[in-house]
Amino acid sequence: MTRSVLAVGTHPGDIEFGCAGTLAAHRAAGDSVTMLVLTCDGPDTERSRQAEAAARALDCLLVWGPQAAERRSGDRRALSRGPGDRRIHRPRPDQPWGSGPVTPDGMTVAAIENVLTGVDADVIYVHAPDDADTEHRAAAVATLAAARHSGRILHYAVDSTLSFAPALFVDISPYLGRKLAALAVAPHPVDPELPTGTARHFGAQARVRYAEAFAPARFVWDLATADIAARAT
Repeated sequence: MTRSVLAVGTHPGDIEFGCAGTLAAHRAAGDSVTMLVLTCDGPDTERSRQAEAAARALDCLLVWGPQAAERRSGDRRALSRGPGDRRIHRPRPDQPWGSGPVTPDGMTVAAIENVLTGVDADVIYVHAPDDADTEHRAAAVATLAAARHSGRILHYAVDSTLSFAPALFVDISPYLGRKLAALAVAPHPVDPELPTGTARHFGAQARVRYAEAFAPARFVWDLATADIAARAT
């Protein structure tokens, strides 16, 4: 049974650092994955092109916050794509939202909810709420509000996260190379030793080689669905 996955990040590079290996695992399993970046420098800037390259490296659909803000939650036509469609959704040049600081206001919540409903996401990844970056904290609060009816919401950590107590781990040993490749083309270069060491640390906790870790805000495990999928294979 395939899933629709939504990963929310404040800045280009956040999602890649926090959960790129897990997104690569989702894609390998046939799940559709959407990356929502809430801030944007505008179309055809260097940072935008780098963020798009990172999304392509993960074979994920990239949506910018300004484009999401202008879309009605009931309009799914432009966000619902087939599993092979990895088109980039660019913001309109005249759309000002997304160029300023991210705050957990109604427009931010609506932008996230528009994408969430548009792709019918049933798994959501977002920043951990205890973070030194105020925009990361705002993204976490706004996503929890937008996903108030969702059953699976998982927080990831980045280099500015303050406290983080993970309870769920994903084995990314086969996908660490994909994560490092995405980070290599992301807007903010990262020393590969940092994500590799972090994945090894979480892997030791999970008793695997490399892992990404998540703190569930809410995680509903549908055993009936899992049992049906297992019998089908």
